[in-house]
Order: sequence, then C-alpha cells, then structure tokens
Amino acid sequence: MKQLLRNIIPFNNKTDMPTGLFIVKKVLAFWLCYIAGLFIGEGIMILLHFALGKNMLVGETFDPQTITLMMYYGYIVVIAITLLYWKFIEKKPLSEMGITKRAGNYFIGVVAGVLLLAVSLAVILMTGSITYQGVYENINIPVILLFFGGFIIQGAMEEILCRGLVLHALKEKTSLELAILISTLLFIIPHWSSLFAGEIIYGIIGFINLVLISFIFSALTIRFKSIWAACGLHSFWNAILYSVLGLNLSGNDETVTAIFNLQSVGENVWNGGMYGIEASVITTVVLALAAVLLWIPKRKNNE
Repeated sequence: MKQLLRNIIPFNNKTDMPTGLFIVKKVLAFWLCYIAGLFIGEGIMILLHFALGKNMLVGETFDPQTITLMMYYGYIVVIAITLLYWKFIEKKPLSEMGITKRAGNYFIGVVAGVLLLAVSLAVILMTGSITYQGVYENINIPVILLFFGGFIIQGAMEEILCRGLVLHALKEKTSLELAILISTLLFIIPHWSSLFAGEIIYGIIGFINLVLISFIFSALTIRFKSIWAACGLHSFWNAILYSVLGLNLSGNDETVTAIFNLQSVGENVWNGGMYGIEASVITTVVLALAAVLLWIPKRKNNE
C-alpha cells in the first residue's frame, strides 16, 4: 500500500510504474492544481470584498458581473500553481507542456475560433432560431475589454491544465489517443453541472460538442507543438460569443454587456436552448467537419 501511495501521490516526478497508476497520478495532479488554485483564488476574492468595503458576513457582495470578472481574473492563481507544479514537481521546462516560443500561433487559434463561430452562427441565423436585432446603443467598451482580458485568462487556464499538464504528461507514457481521451474527460467534468441543468437533449448535444471542441484543442496542440493555438481559439470563442454577440456561454444566461443584440427564438436544437449555441446541432456539424479536417493530415502522416 505504501508503494502504491508513493507511486500515485502527485508530489513527486516518479514515472517508473504501471501505465494505469501513472494515469491516476496525472489525474490527481490535475485536480490538485485546479482545486488548490480555486481555493486560493476564492480566498483572495473574499479578502478583496472586505478590502473594498463589502462585508460578506452580512451578505454584502458586488454585482454578478463584477464577481464574474473577479473569478476570471482569479484564474491567474490556477495558472501560476500549474506552472509551478510543472517546473518544480515535474521538473520539466515549460516548453515540454506546450508553452513554447511559437506564441504567434495564438493568432492562428483566434482566426480559427472566429471562423468556426461565424459559420455556426450564420447557419443558425438562417434557421430563424436566433434573430439579429441590431447594435446596442450604449456599448460599455471598458467592461467588454475587461471581459476579453478575463476570457484570455480563463481559456489559457483550461488549456494549460488539460492540454498542457495532462495531455503532454500522458502522451509520453500512453498512446496519444488515450491521452486525448483523458484530457477531454477532465475538460468536460467542470462543465457538467451547467451542461445538464436544462432539458437532457441539450445536455447530450452539448456533451458531444465539448468532446469535439476538446479534440480540436488537442489536435491544434499536437499540430503546432504548442498550446498557443488552442488557447487563442478557446479564449476568443468564449469572448466573442459572450461579450460581442451577447449569447449564452455554456448555459450562463446572465445579462451581459455586448455589442450586437442577438436573441434566441424559443428553445430548440438549432439554437441550443438555455445552454446556447454550444448545444446546437448546427455547431455539432461545424465542429465535426473541423475535427475531420484536422484529423486527415495526421492520418496521412502516419501512413
């Protein structure tokens, strides 16, 4: 039992163990970095409330928009802990988790995210399940920019954990396909509660779309030998969907500050219901086609 615990405990860089135990160890490392970062970030948020004159003990808090921004910027703590873990526990250079000098690939991901979102939304608009009602009159640019910054951090945090820490660690000892599968499952779990908060049909479609987009993130990471493209796609998909288009992001139906006024017409499989277009069957088709296009060159290289 002691040997088993020494093998799977994520506080050392021991790798000489059966593959199954190695996988358990890296999954535990993921949760260690994620939960520790959230715990410390939550503590900082509480301290900020008191420092700025809000007594949380009597229910005084900031408005939901400010709290969301604080949460997103608090993900810096998760990023920091994950990077420190990789450097001092894994004892590996950051380049081996995909943080390379090829930072320009970030903009390839941004362009890919804009294209995927534009194609998905264009087809959904043609179904009439979402309508375009113009541009908002009073656009709060500072808040929109703050959200863009928050999404850059949030997207990077998820990619550093899933594609950086998990995928890069596992692919050295397991098959690439298994490494992608496990990183995908860990990517989906934090989304689970909002995924099935509404009707089950949207949860199922949303689940399929999360699998597809996670595969795309992984494929970009492997293709460009860095996580920068995945970070760019992830962050700008979220930022544009939420802060430019004003649509639901992963089931978040709070009132948002956006540029364009787009409204869902009822709830159906075309617009994704309360979960948003990330649970739309049209998005499924677009993501599936993108995944196939990324997979074909890999198949050719392996032949």
